[in-house]
Amino acid sequence: MGHRKKLKTLIGILKGLTTIIKATLSTKSNTKTHTAVLRATTARNSSSPPSDDRIAAVLSLGRGSRLTACAVIEALMDRLHGTKNPSVALKCLFTIHSIIKKGSFILKDQLSFYPSFGGRNFLNMSKFRQDSDPERWELASWVRWYATAIEQNFIVSRFLGHYLNSSFSSKNSKDKEDKASALLDEDLLGELDALVGFVEVICEAPDSLHLQRNNLVYAVIRYVGEDYRVVQREILIRLVELRDRMENLTFNELTRLLSYLKRFEDCRERLRLLFVNRARNDALWELICGTKLKIIEMVREMGELKSLVKMERTDDSGELSRLRERFGVLRQVVRFNSGGRWWGTDRVQALTMSSML
Repeated sequence: MGHRKKLKTLIGILKGLTTIIKATLSTKSNTKTHTAVLRATTARNSSSPPSDDRIAAVLSLGRGSRLTACAVIEALMDRLHGTKNPSVALKCLFTIHSIIKKGSFILKDQLSFYPSFGGRNFLNMSKFRQDSDPERWELASWVRWYATAIEQNFIVSRFLGHYLNSSFSSKNSKDKEDKASALLDEDLLGELDALVGFVEVICEAPDSLHLQRNNLVYAVIRYVGEDYRVVQREILIRLVELRDRMENLTFNELTRLLSYLKRFEDCRERLRLLFVNRARNDALWELICGTKLKIIEMVREMGELKSLVKMERTDDSGELSRLRERFGVLRQVVRFNSGGRWWGTDRVQALTMSSML
């Protein structure tokens, strides 16, 4: 079994080298693009992430023409969908994630307009499987999860109107706060729902956390962890704004906010295991706990008020019925000699009830 595994690994490496050599010797205009992508996603050093230099080489191609950027995305997607090697697939996804995090606007734009884009599964890796050996089988589950996490990252970024950038300065933090303060309650709640949904996807990481000993998987977790830290800050901005507005939120909006916070809080233990206490942000969890208690108190008070109003309406309805029975005779039209005008039932009833108050 061990010899067979080594043989498959060797064959994969040879195939990768052959492809790189062909791309290097090719006379096509996009040779440089294909070579850069192949070097970043090589089957060699299967347990190591692409080096910074090789990622930089791919990203540098996005600073040229739109045509070159389009070729980069197509080469990456062809490589991703054409491989059966989980390590190669993870490297492709890592490179795509690097484009989202650090790539030029043109590269991100081409990624957003990739022909398969538009749904929740534009990377189309949900059926990726590799059962040739237990380790590859487990790595394949990381490929499926990582692809889903990247897709969710892209969806949330489009929903928010900006990418989840890890370079969070005090200036752009203030800009985000100002933007949040200008949003409607419904929009704030919608964005919070999307952000919590992203956290829930992160928490669906495979149970084989021991594979973090694999440097490639560890690099993937680190990248996703950076996204999570950004999401924490995005959630904090919206939570602070919604907390300031709580007195004016409706009963339905308060229950929605409580539901989103409960979903986020349910992720806490899984996040602790996944990131080994990194990105804890205890202040955020304390704010969530305090906000939940305040919402529960407000909802309870609003519920009691609703019950009281309902009881009062029931009592008022009974009182009105008794008044109608008592003054039913006034339903007929009455003529007053003074002025010689005709008065209808509704006005007579109104005058009669007002005289009783």
